[in-house]
Amino acid sequence: MEDKKNDYTLKEEQIARFAKALGHPARVAILHFLAKREACYFGAIHEELPIAKATVSQHLKELKDASLIQGEIETPKVKYCINRVNWEIARQLFANFFADCVKKKETCCDD
Repeated sequence: MEDKKNDYTLKEEQIARFAKALGHPARVAILHFLAKREACYFGAIHEELPIAKATVSQHLKELKDASLIQGEIETPKVKYCINRVNWEIARQLFANFFADCVKKKETCCDD
């Protein structure tokens, strides 16, 4: 059997990257918390969530890797904020994706 190579579009890859970052309730909570602020320090984020500091750090790393947030070191603290450019890109990608996936029939299996 021949391997079929899947070539995904840039938009599909971006949506998947953002969706993966949103794939945990703690990361959604972090984004929700940060979206309401210009910026805040790690300690404020940790106080908001009922999880260990190391776990908060892991979630922040995932969000940074997906470029949904950015961090700035202000020794000895780290300040985080939403990456507004990528936030808008994600918003548009998801809006277009869901708009494109409008159901065509009452049920998926009707002929």
